Amino acid sequence: MPEFCVTGGTGFIAANLVKALLEKGHTVRTTVRDPGDVEKVGFLWELNGAKERLKIYKADLMVEESFDEAIQGVDGVYHTASPVLVPYDNNVQATLIDPCIKGTLNVLNSCSKADSVKRIVLTSSCSSIRYRFDVQQVSPLNESHWTDLEYCKRYNLWYAYAKTVGEKEAWKMAKEKGQDLVVVNPSFIVGPLLSPQPTSTLLIILAIIKGLRSEYPNTTVGFVHIDDVVEAHILAMENKRASGRLICSSSAAHWSQIIQMLRAKYPSYPYTDKCSSQEGDNSLHSMDTSKIAELGFPAFKSLDQMFDDCIKSFQDKGFL
Repeated sequence: MPEFCVTGGTGFIAANLVKALLEKGHTVRTTVRDPGDVEKVGFLWELNGAKERLKIYKADLMVEESFDEAIQGVDGVYHTASPVLVPYDNNVQATLIDPCIKGTLNVLNSCSKADSVKRIVLTSSCSSIRYRFDVQQVSPLNESHWTDLEYCKRYNLWYAYAKTVGEKEAWKMAKEKGQDLVVVNPSFIVGPLLSPQPTSTLLIILAIIKGLRSEYPNTTVGFVHIDDVVEAHILAMENKRASGRLICSSSAAHWSQIIQMLRAKYPSYPYTDKCSSQEGDNSLHSMDTSKIAELGFPAFKSLDQMFDDCIKSFQDKGFL
């Protein structure tokens, strides 16, 4: 049975991936910044099979060689750890761009020292595909499309900027080192909460439902269920025919449509109802997912299902 390392174990994707791999009977290693932080890490030990087959290592994206120990001896590495921009953070270079790029290169370096590693699956994002001046002319977007960095600079889309540069650097390094790299590009991820506290994307949804934000984002974005994202990562690792980039996205919608859908179903919440005036993030577009479908990926779950699962978990955990 192959053994895997998943970086950034407390993150939304990573925690769900660790859970799925343990359920499949794998031995799993995961990395966190502080393995002793019971409040943050404790829920991972509660997962089925964790006591027997989970090992948690300390590693930091910004510290060279800090992933060496966790990666030495594993068959495959899922690099999901990456910072997501905290709103109102002025220092994007230090908090977002550097960890995204340097972190990825640190992990790939550790992989190159470990002869055991057969394949690396990197979590990138649809953000490294969809931001371009000609988005409507070229839509539906596919794996050959790349985000335009000048577009990101014009509209201050620093998360997209970091993800694009980080992914390009990863491809460059993998080519230099002869590594078998497959990249998953998910869109905005929605679904039930696994950790005790909501993480990045779920915090945005919770704040909009509870009316805690003064404005909702003026964004048209692809959405995807966390279960589909986990499934895509496992397929990217296990399917020998998987290669290059894989778009992982269900339906694209504007936030105003999402709020309208939720209001109709869950009318009692005080939703944020003012749309932000930000520009550059609201272009209509769609994503071509035929490449992942050809590898045998089943149909993506619907917007209804991903938001129902998300809201139910918020209710069950007392956030709503």
